Amino acid sequence: MNLDDLLKSVAERSAKYLAEIRDRQVFPNTAGLEALPALGGELPEEGQSAEDVLALLDEAGSPATVASTGARYFGFVTGGTLHAALAANWLAGAWDQNAGLRVQSPVGTYLEEVCLAWLREILKLPSGTGVGFVTGATMANFTGLLAARHAVMERSGWDVERNGLFGAPPITVVVGDEVHASLLRALSMLGLGRDRVVRVPTDNQGRMIASALPRIVSPAIVCIQAGNVNTGACDPAAEICDVAHESNAWVHVDGAFGLWAAASPKRAHLVSGVDKADSWATDCHKWLNVPQDSGLAFVRDAGTLETALQFSAAYLATDNTREPMRFTPEMSRRARGVEVWAALRFLGKRGLAEMIERTCSHASTFASRLKSAGCTILNDVVLNQVLVSFGSDERTKKIIAAIQNEGTCWFGGTVWQGRAAMRISVSSWATTGEDVEKSVAAILKIASEA
Repeated sequence: MNLDDLLKSVAERSAKYLAEIRDRQVFPNTAGLEALPALGGELPEEGQSAEDVLALLDEAGSPATVASTGARYFGFVTGGTLHAALAANWLAGAWDQNAGLRVQSPVGTYLEEVCLAWLREILKLPSGTGVGFVTGATMANFTGLLAARHAVMERSGWDVERNGLFGAPPITVVVGDEVHASLLRALSMLGLGRDRVVRVPTDNQGRMIASALPRIVSPAIVCIQAGNVNTGACDPAAEICDVAHESNAWVHVDGAFGLWAAASPKRAHLVSGVDKADSWATDCHKWLNVPQDSGLAFVRDAGTLETALQFSAAYLATDNTREPMRFTPEMSRRARGVEVWAALRFLGKRGLAEMIERTCSHASTFASRLKSAGCTILNDVVLNQVLVSFGSDERTKKIIAAIQNEGTCWFGGTVWQGRAAMRISVSSWATTGEDVEKSVAAILKIASEA
Protein backbone atom coordinates (compact mmCIF):
# COMPACT_ATOMS: atom_id res chain seq x y z
CA MET A 1 0.00 0.00 0.00
CA ASN A 2 1.48 3.36 -1.00
CA LEU A 3 1.34 6.46 1.18
CA ASP A 4 -1.73 7.92 -0.53
CA ASP A 5 -3.71 4.73 -0.03
CA LEU A 6 -2.53 4.38 3.56
CA LEU A 7 -3.61 7.89 4.48
CA LYS A 8 -6.94 7.40 2.72
CA SER A 9 -7.42 4.23 4.73
CA VAL A 10 -6.68 6.14 7.96
CA ALA A 11 -9.23 8.78 7.00
CA GLU A 12 -11.86 6.17 6.15
CA ARG A 13 -11.33 4.23 9.38
CA SER A 14 -11.38 7.42 11.44
CA ALA A 15 -14.53 8.69 9.74
CA LYS A 16 -16.24 5.35 10.35
CA TYR A 17 -15.24 5.44 14.03
CA LEU A 18 -16.66 8.93 14.50
CA ALA A 19 -19.81 8.18 12.49
CA GLU A 20 -20.61 5.23 14.74
CA ILE A 21 -19.61 6.77 18.06
CA ARG A 22 -23.15 7.78 19.06
CA ASP A 23 -24.42 4.25 18.58
CA ARG A 24 -21.87 2.44 20.74
CA GLN A 25 -21.44 2.08 24.48
CA VAL A 26 -19.51 4.98 25.95
CA PHE A 27 -17.25 2.61 27.86
CA PRO A 28 -16.02 -0.43 25.88
CA ASN A 29 -17.90 -3.68 26.32
CA THR A 30 -16.39 -6.96 27.48
CA ALA A 31 -15.76 -8.20 23.94
CA GLY A 32 -13.83 -5.06 23.09
CA LEU A 33 -11.62 -5.36 26.15
CA GLU A 34 -11.03 -9.07 25.63
CA ALA A 35 -9.67 -8.39 22.13
CA LEU A 36 -6.81 -6.22 23.41
CA PRO A 37 -4.26 -9.08 23.74
CA ALA A 38 -4.19 -9.21 19.93
CA LEU A 39 -2.10 -6.03 20.16
CA GLY A 40 0.44 -7.67 22.48
CA GLY A 41 2.56 -10.78 22.50
CA GLU A 42 6.22 -10.95 21.59
CA LEU A 43 7.67 -8.40 19.20
CA PRO A 44 7.83 -10.16 15.80
CA GLU A 45 11.21 -10.81 14.23
CA GLU A 46 10.08 -9.31 10.95
CA GLY A 47 8.08 -6.12 10.71
CA GLN A 48 4.61 -5.97 9.24
CA SER A 49 3.30 -3.79 6.47
CA ALA A 50 1.91 -0.38 7.45
CA GLU A 51 -1.47 -1.52 6.14
CA ASP A 52 -1.50 -4.57 8.42
CA VAL A 53 -0.35 -2.53 11.41
CA LEU A 54 -3.13 0.00 10.85
CA ALA A 55 -5.75 -2.69 10.37
CA LEU A 56 -4.74 -4.46 13.59
CA LEU A 57 -4.73 -1.21 15.55
CA ASP A 58 -8.19 -0.29 14.31
CA GLU A 59 -9.80 -3.71 14.57
CA ALA A 60 -8.39 -4.60 18.01
CA GLY A 61 -7.93 -1.11 19.39
CA SER A 62 -10.99 0.91 18.38
CA PRO A 63 -13.50 -1.35 20.20
CA ALA A 64 -11.49 -0.87 23.41
CA THR A 65 -11.55 2.93 23.34
CA VAL A 66 -13.66 5.10 25.62
CA ALA A 67 -15.98 7.30 23.55
CA SER A 68 -14.75 10.40 25.30
CA THR A 69 -14.76 12.39 22.08
CA GLY A 70 -18.46 11.62 21.70
CA ALA A 71 -21.53 13.41 22.98
CA ARG A 72 -22.41 11.50 26.15
CA TYR A 73 -19.14 11.28 28.01
CA PHE A 74 -19.42 13.44 31.12
CA GLY A 75 -16.38 12.34 33.14
CA PHE A 76 -13.23 14.12 34.30
CA VAL A 77 -14.00 17.48 32.60
CA THR A 78 -13.05 15.92 29.25
CA GLY A 79 -13.90 17.78 26.07
CA GLY A 80 -14.47 16.18 22.69
CA THR A 81 -12.47 17.19 19.65
CA LEU A 82 -13.77 19.77 17.22
CA HIS A 83 -13.54 18.46 13.67
CA ALA A 84 -11.43 21.44 12.62
CA ALA A 85 -9.00 20.81 15.47
CA LEU A 86 -8.81 17.10 14.62
CA ALA A 87 -8.05 17.81 10.97
CA ALA A 88 -5.42 20.39 11.96
CA ASN A 89 -3.88 17.82 14.29
CA TRP A 90 -3.59 15.35 11.41
CA LEU A 91 -1.94 17.96 9.19
CA ALA A 92 0.43 18.93 12.02
CA GLY A 93 1.34 15.25 12.35
CA ALA A 94 2.22 15.17 8.66
CA TRP A 95 4.29 18.32 9.08
CA ASP A 96 6.11 16.69 12.04
CA GLN A 97 7.36 20.04 13.29
CA ASN A 98 9.59 20.47 16.33
CA ALA A 99 8.12 23.64 17.76
CA GLY A 100 11.01 24.39 20.10
CA LEU A 101 12.74 26.99 17.95
CA ARG A 102 11.65 29.39 15.24
CA VAL A 103 14.32 28.02 12.89
CA GLN A 104 12.86 24.53 13.38
CA SER A 105 9.28 25.61 12.70
CA PRO A 106 8.49 29.13 11.51
CA VAL A 107 4.81 28.23 11.16
CA GLY A 108 4.61 26.62 14.64
CA THR A 109 6.21 29.69 16.21
CA TYR A 110 4.01 32.14 14.32
CA LEU A 111 0.80 30.29 15.18
CA GLU A 112 1.72 30.41 18.89
CA GLU A 113 2.14 34.18 18.62
CA VAL A 114 -1.20 34.54 16.86
CA CYS A 115 -2.92 32.39 19.49
CA LEU A 116 -1.32 34.36 22.31
CA ALA A 117 -2.79 37.62 20.98
CA TRP A 118 -6.23 36.04 20.56
CA LEU A 119 -6.14 34.35 23.97
CA ARG A 120 -5.15 37.53 25.80
CA GLU A 121 -8.28 39.14 24.40
CA ILE A 122 -10.60 36.17 24.95
CA LEU A 123 -9.45 35.46 28.51
CA LYS A 124 -9.02 39.16 29.32
CA LEU A 125 -5.39 38.84 30.38
CA PRO A 126 -2.92 41.76 30.57
CA SER A 127 -1.27 42.90 27.35
CA GLY A 128 2.28 41.85 28.31
CA THR A 129 1.31 38.30 29.24
CA GLY A 130 3.53 35.51 27.91
CA VAL A 131 2.53 31.90 27.27
CA GLY A 132 4.00 28.44 27.11
CA PHE A 133 2.22 25.68 25.16
CA VAL A 134 2.45 22.63 27.43
CA THR A 135 0.87 19.20 27.83
CA GLY A 136 -1.99 20.09 30.16
CA ALA A 137 -3.02 21.83 33.37
CA THR A 138 -0.58 19.92 35.59
CA MET A 139 2.38 21.12 33.54
CA ALA A 140 0.78 24.53 33.16
CA ASN A 141 0.53 24.81 36.94
CA PHE A 142 4.13 23.63 37.21
CA THR A 143 5.29 26.24 34.70
CA GLY A 144 3.35 29.11 36.27
CA LEU A 145 4.60 28.18 39.73
CA LEU A 146 8.14 27.87 38.38
CA ALA A 147 7.91 31.52 37.33
CA ALA A 148 6.42 32.34 40.73
CA ARG A 149 9.27 30.60 42.55
CA HIS A 150 11.81 32.55 40.50
CA ALA A 151 10.12 35.90 41.11
CA VAL A 152 9.63 35.62 44.88
CA MET A 153 13.14 34.23 45.34
CA GLU A 154 14.63 37.04 43.26
CA ARG A 155 12.82 39.59 45.43
CA SER A 156 14.49 37.95 48.42
CA GLY A 157 17.91 38.22 46.81
CA TRP A 158 18.23 34.52 45.98
CA ASP A 159 19.05 33.02 42.57
CA VAL A 160 17.09 29.77 42.74
CA GLU A 161 18.04 28.66 39.24
CA ARG A 162 21.76 28.78 40.09
CA ASN A 163 21.70 27.83 43.75
CA GLY A 164 18.62 25.66 44.09
CA LEU A 165 16.61 25.61 47.32
CA PHE A 166 19.43 24.50 49.63
CA GLY A 167 19.76 27.33 52.16
CA ALA A 168 17.17 29.46 50.37
CA PRO A 169 14.64 31.60 52.26
CA PRO A 170 11.55 29.45 52.88
CA ILE A 171 8.60 30.18 50.58
CA THR A 172 5.12 30.32 52.10
CA VAL A 173 2.55 28.73 49.78
CA VAL A 174 -1.12 29.48 50.49
CA VAL A 175 -3.90 27.34 48.99
CA GLY A 176 -7.59 26.78 49.57
CA ASP A 177 -8.87 23.66 51.30
CA GLU A 178 -10.27 22.56 47.94
CA VAL A 179 -6.95 22.85 46.10
CA HIS A 180 -6.72 20.48 43.12
CA ALA A 181 -4.32 17.53 43.25
CA SER A 182 -2.51 18.69 40.09
CA LEU A 183 -1.42 21.90 41.77
CA LEU A 184 -0.13 20.00 44.81
CA ARG A 185 1.72 17.68 42.47
CA ALA A 186 3.34 20.67 40.78
CA LEU A 187 4.41 22.05 44.16
CA SER A 188 6.00 18.74 45.07
CA MET A 189 7.92 18.62 41.77
CA LEU A 190 9.18 22.16 42.39
CA GLY A 191 10.58 21.23 45.80
CA LEU A 192 8.03 23.41 47.60
CA GLY A 193 6.25 20.47 49.21
CA ARG A 194 2.59 19.58 49.03
CA ASP A 195 2.33 19.16 52.83
CA ARG A 196 4.00 22.47 53.71
CA VAL A 197 1.16 24.57 52.30
CA VAL A 198 -0.97 26.88 54.40
CA ARG A 199 -4.61 25.96 53.84
CA VAL A 200 -7.41 28.52 53.85
CA PRO A 201 -10.99 27.46 54.70
CA THR A 202 -13.54 27.32 51.88
CA ASP A 203 -17.28 27.84 51.78
CA ASN A 204 -19.91 25.23 50.99
CA GLN A 205 -19.19 25.55 47.25
CA GLY A 206 -15.41 25.20 47.63
CA ARG A 207 -14.57 28.89 47.25
CA MET A 208 -11.68 30.21 49.29
CA ILE A 209 -12.90 32.55 52.05
CA ALA A 210 -10.88 35.71 51.45
CA SER A 211 -11.44 37.03 54.97
CA ALA A 212 -9.79 33.87 56.33
CA LEU A 213 -6.49 34.50 54.57
CA PRO A 214 -3.65 34.38 57.10
CA ARG A 215 -1.05 37.10 57.49
CA ILE A 216 1.22 36.58 54.51
CA VAL A 217 4.97 36.86 55.01
CA SER A 218 7.12 37.09 51.88
CA PRO A 219 8.47 35.30 49.98
CA ALA A 220 5.02 33.87 49.33
CA ILE A 221 2.82 32.39 46.61
CA VAL A 222 -0.97 32.38 46.86
CA CYS A 223 -2.78 29.81 44.69
CA ILE A 224 -6.44 30.30 43.79
CA GLN A 225 -8.96 28.45 41.62
CA ALA A 226 -11.09 29.41 38.67
CA GLY A 227 -13.48 26.47 38.53
CA ASN A 228 -13.57 23.97 41.38
CA VAL A 229 -13.26 20.50 39.87
CA ASN A 230 -16.42 19.33 41.68
CA THR A 231 -18.71 22.35 41.82
CA GLY A 232 -17.33 24.74 39.21
CA ALA A 233 -17.21 27.53 41.81
CA CYS A 234 -14.50 30.21 41.49
CA ASP A 235 -12.48 31.85 44.26
CA PRO A 236 -13.01 35.61 44.82
CA ALA A 237 -9.99 36.54 42.76
CA ALA A 238 -10.03 40.33 43.01
CA GLU A 239 -10.19 40.40 46.80
CA ILE A 240 -7.52 37.73 47.24
CA CYS A 241 -5.18 39.36 44.72
CA ASP A 242 -5.45 42.71 46.48
CA VAL A 243 -4.60 41.19 49.87
CA ALA A 244 -1.77 39.06 48.48
CA HIS A 245 -0.16 41.89 46.53
CA GLU A 246 -0.14 44.11 49.61
CA SER A 247 2.32 41.58 51.03
CA ASN A 248 4.28 41.36 47.77
CA ALA A 249 3.09 37.79 47.20
CA TRP A 250 2.65 36.18 43.81
CA VAL A 251 -0.86 35.00 42.86
CA HIS A 252 -1.26 31.93 40.65
CA VAL A 253 -4.61 30.85 39.18
CA ASP A 254 -5.40 27.19 38.57
CA GLY A 255 -8.00 27.65 35.85
CA ALA A 256 -7.84 24.24 34.19
CA PHE A 257 -11.34 24.66 32.78
CA GLY A 258 -12.93 27.56 34.63
CA LEU A 259 -10.69 30.22 33.10
CA TRP A 260 -12.63 29.75 29.85
CA ALA A 261 -15.69 31.25 31.54
CA ALA A 262 -14.12 34.59 30.62
CA ALA A 263 -15.00 33.85 26.99
CA SER A 264 -18.75 33.88 27.73
CA PRO A 265 -20.37 37.26 28.43
CA LYS A 266 -22.94 35.45 30.60
CA ARG A 267 -20.32 33.70 32.74
CA ALA A 268 -17.40 36.14 32.74
CA HIS A 269 -18.46 37.64 36.07
CA LEU A 270 -17.55 34.34 37.73
CA VAL A 271 -13.87 34.95 37.00
CA SER A 272 -13.92 38.69 37.59
CA GLY A 273 -10.60 39.83 38.99
CA VAL A 274 -8.45 36.96 37.74
CA ASP A 275 -6.67 39.46 35.51
CA LYS A 276 -5.07 40.84 38.68
CA ALA A 277 -3.11 37.61 39.18
CA ASP A 278 0.48 36.98 38.11
CA SER A 279 0.16 33.60 36.39
CA TRP A 280 -2.61 31.37 35.08
CA ALA A 281 -2.90 27.71 34.06
CA THR A 282 -5.53 26.18 31.81
CA ASP A 283 -6.25 23.24 29.53
CA CYS A 284 -7.21 23.39 25.87
CA HIS A 285 -8.25 19.72 25.68
CA LYS A 286 -11.03 20.44 28.15
CA TRP A 287 -13.35 23.29 27.19
CA LEU A 288 -11.65 24.42 23.99
CA ASN A 289 -12.19 20.88 22.62
CA VAL A 290 -8.85 20.24 20.92
CA PRO A 291 -7.07 16.85 20.96
CA GLN A 292 -5.45 15.66 24.18
CA ASP A 293 -2.02 16.89 25.32
CA SER A 294 -2.71 20.62 25.15
CA GLY A 295 -2.39 23.14 27.96
CA LEU A 296 -1.39 26.77 28.43
CA ALA A 297 0.79 28.43 31.06
CA PHE A 298 0.37 32.21 31.14
CA VAL A 299 2.61 34.61 33.05
CA ARG A 300 1.87 38.34 33.38
CA ASP A 301 5.52 39.29 32.78
CA ALA A 302 6.76 37.15 29.90
CA GLY A 303 10.34 37.96 30.87
CA THR A 304 9.89 36.38 34.29
CA LEU A 305 8.86 33.08 32.73
CA GLU A 306 11.70 33.22 30.24
CA THR A 307 14.25 33.93 32.97
CA ALA A 308 12.92 31.13 35.17
CA LEU A 309 13.48 28.71 32.27
CA GLN A 310 16.79 30.16 31.13
CA PHE A 311 19.39 27.88 29.59
CA SER A 312 22.17 28.15 27.05
CA ALA A 313 23.99 26.00 24.54
CA ALA A 314 26.26 27.06 21.70
CA TYR A 315 24.21 25.25 19.08
CA LEU A 316 20.99 26.95 20.25
CA ALA A 317 22.08 30.52 19.53
CA THR A 318 19.02 32.69 18.84
CA ASP A 319 18.21 36.36 18.28
CA ASN A 320 15.82 38.55 20.29
CA THR A 321 12.62 37.19 18.75
CA ARG A 322 10.28 34.94 20.74
CA GLU A 323 11.56 31.36 20.88
CA PRO A 324 8.91 28.87 22.04
CA MET A 325 11.30 26.64 24.03
CA ARG A 326 12.15 29.56 26.28
CA PHE A 327 8.60 29.49 27.69
CA THR A 328 8.12 25.79 28.42
CA PRO A 329 10.02 23.17 30.46
CA GLU A 330 10.35 21.12 27.26
CA MET A 331 12.83 21.91 24.53
CA SER A 332 11.76 19.56 21.74
CA ARG A 333 8.00 19.21 21.45
CA ARG A 334 5.20 18.95 18.96
CA ALA A 335 3.50 22.04 17.51
CA ARG A 336 0.54 22.18 19.88
CA GLY A 337 -0.37 25.66 18.73
CA VAL A 338 -1.63 24.32 15.40
CA GLU A 339 -4.87 22.80 16.70
CA VAL A 340 -5.38 25.62 19.23
CA TRP A 341 -5.22 28.07 16.34
CA ALA A 342 -7.61 25.89 14.29
CA ALA A 343 -10.16 25.67 17.11
CA LEU A 344 -10.11 29.41 17.75
CA ARG A 345 -10.26 30.29 14.07
CA PHE A 346 -13.11 27.82 13.51
CA LEU A 347 -15.17 29.01 16.48
CA GLY A 348 -14.43 32.71 16.53
CA LYS A 349 -15.32 34.76 19.59
CA ARG A 350 -19.04 34.18 19.19
CA GLY A 351 -18.75 30.45 18.58
CA LEU A 352 -16.50 29.94 21.60
CA ALA A 353 -18.87 31.90 23.82
CA GLU A 354 -21.84 29.91 22.52
CA MET A 355 -20.05 26.60 23.14
CA ILE A 356 -19.23 27.57 26.73
CA GLU A 357 -22.77 28.77 27.37
CA ARG A 358 -24.39 25.77 25.67
CA THR A 359 -22.51 23.25 27.82
CA CYS A 360 -23.33 25.24 30.95
CA SER A 361 -27.00 25.23 29.92
CA HIS A 362 -26.89 21.45 29.47
CA ALA A 363 -25.45 21.13 32.98
CA SER A 364 -28.34 23.18 34.35
CA THR A 365 -30.79 20.93 32.51
CA PHE A 366 -29.20 17.85 34.04
CA ALA A 367 -29.55 19.41 37.49
CA SER A 368 -33.18 20.51 37.08
CA ARG A 369 -34.34 17.24 35.52
CA LEU A 370 -32.65 15.08 38.16
CA LYS A 371 -33.80 17.29 41.01
CA SER A 372 -37.38 17.12 39.75
CA ALA A 373 -37.11 13.34 39.79
CA GLY A 374 -36.11 13.32 43.45
CA CYS A 375 -32.32 13.26 43.24
CA THR A 376 -30.30 15.63 45.43
CA ILE A 377 -28.13 18.24 43.73
CA LEU A 378 -25.24 19.07 46.06
CA ASN A 379 -23.88 22.21 44.40
CA ASP A 380 -24.99 25.51 42.95
CA VAL A 381 -24.69 24.91 39.21
CA VAL A 382 -22.77 27.95 37.98
CA LEU A 383 -20.69 26.42 35.19
CA ASN A 384 -20.65 22.95 33.65
CA GLN A 385 -20.35 20.87 36.83
CA VAL A 386 -23.18 19.06 38.65
CA LEU A 387 -22.94 16.92 41.80
CA VAL A 388 -25.70 14.35 42.30
CA SER A 389 -26.57 12.19 45.29
CA PHE A 390 -29.04 9.32 45.05
CA GLY A 391 -29.41 8.97 48.83
CA SER A 392 -26.94 7.00 50.88
CA ASP A 393 -23.29 6.73 49.86
CA GLU A 394 -23.75 3.03 49.17
CA ARG A 395 -26.75 3.59 46.91
CA THR A 396 -25.02 6.46 45.07
CA LYS A 397 -21.92 4.39 44.36
CA LYS A 398 -24.05 1.46 43.22
CA ILE A 399 -25.99 3.62 40.77
CA ILE A 400 -22.82 5.22 39.38
CA ALA A 401 -21.34 1.78 38.71
CA ALA A 402 -24.56 0.62 37.04
CA ILE A 403 -24.67 3.71 34.81
CA GLN A 404 -21.06 3.17 33.75
CA ASN A 405 -21.76 -0.46 32.91
CA GLU A 406 -25.02 0.24 31.05
CA GLY A 407 -23.18 2.30 28.46
CA THR A 408 -25.60 5.04 27.39
CA CYS A 409 -23.47 7.66 29.11
CA TRP A 410 -20.55 7.84 31.51
CA PHE A 411 -20.17 9.78 34.76
CA GLY A 412 -17.50 9.54 37.40
CA GLY A 413 -17.81 9.42 41.15
CA THR A 414 -16.40 11.77 43.75
CA VAL A 415 -16.72 12.69 47.41
CA TRP A 416 -18.04 16.16 48.21
CA GLN A 417 -17.95 17.40 51.80
CA GLY A 418 -18.12 13.87 53.13
CA ARG A 419 -20.82 12.59 50.77
CA ALA A 420 -20.46 10.26 47.80
CA ALA A 421 -21.65 11.93 44.62
CA MET A 422 -21.91 11.43 40.88
CA ARG A 423 -20.05 14.18 39.06
CA ILE A 424 -21.48 15.44 35.79
CA SER A 425 -19.15 17.51 33.64
CA VAL A 426 -20.55 18.77 30.35
CA SER A 427 -17.51 19.74 28.30
CA SER A 428 -18.04 18.49 24.74
CA TRP A 429 -19.12 20.61 21.80
CA ALA A 430 -21.00 17.56 20.48
CA THR A 431 -23.48 17.23 23.35
CA THR A 432 -27.04 18.14 22.37
CA GLY A 433 -30.27 18.52 24.29
CA GLU A 434 -31.26 15.10 22.96
CA ASP A 435 -28.09 13.60 24.46
CA VAL A 436 -28.93 15.15 27.81
CA GLU A 437 -32.49 13.77 27.76
CA LYS A 438 -31.30 10.32 26.68
CA SER A 439 -28.75 10.33 29.50
CA VAL A 440 -31.27 11.53 32.08
CA ALA A 441 -33.68 8.76 31.05
CA ALA A 442 -30.94 6.15 31.45
CA ILE A 443 -29.96 7.54 34.87
CA LEU A 444 -33.52 7.55 36.19
CA LYS A 445 -34.25 4.08 34.86
CA ILE A 446 -31.17 2.67 36.57
CA ALA A 447 -31.89 4.59 39.77
CA SER A 448 -35.45 3.23 39.88
CA GLU A 449 -34.12 -0.32 39.60
CA ALA A 450 -31.31 0.07 42.14
